[in-house]
Amino acid sequence: MSYTTVYEYASESFIEKKSEFIGHICPVKTADEAIEFINKIKSENRKARHNVYAYVVREGNASRYSDDGEPQGTGGIPVLDVINKAGLTDVCVVVTRYFGGILLGASGLVRAYSQACSMAVNAARKLVMCECSRISFSCDYTMYGKVSYALPEFKVITEKEDFADTVNISVLVKNEFVSPLLKKLTDISNGQLAIDEEKDLMADFAGYE
Repeated sequence: MSYTTVYEYASESFIEKKSEFIGHICPVKTADEAIEFINKIKSENRKARHNVYAYVVREGNASRYSDDGEPQGTGGIPVLDVINKAGLTDVCVVVTRYFGGILLGASGLVRAYSQACSMAVNAARKLVMCECSRISFSCDYTMYGKVSYALPEFKVITEKEDFADTVNISVLVKNEFVSPLLKKLTDISNGQLAIDEEKDLMADFAGYE
């Protein structure tokens, strides 16, 4: 199992017929964290006419949205649709609108809220979180060359390489590669490596595909 989320808060804005639309995106783990973020944005933008939002979290497989006073279906649903089409979860997006005095109409609002959300999504650094295990072991220097040559084949994230009397190595590896990696290490060492495995972890594998 894997999912894509964002690393940290990001925002972008644009002007449409004198109204400013500001898209805010933030990683959240729970509905309570999403509500806390929504309230924070509202507090920071008290003079704004609307703070439309949507969020999607893995906990409870929950998603919610609000038009926050805009005509029904013109704000929250378009924002949620952008989040879903981007394949994101554990995220909350708030689109703040400072009204410029010119009505946009239903279709104009849908486009504007979708664009603000898309801009925030594009501005955010993505994390590809995957189920993985931590594989830790020590090897001597004569074996290290073979090990270091083999590891990239399994798209590991190297957490530690300590060079002391022996080389102490710790890597994260996606679940699908755990068994092949363990077999490879066993073959390289003729079964001499003492390998520790810590299971049921999640880590960002963006860039390690």
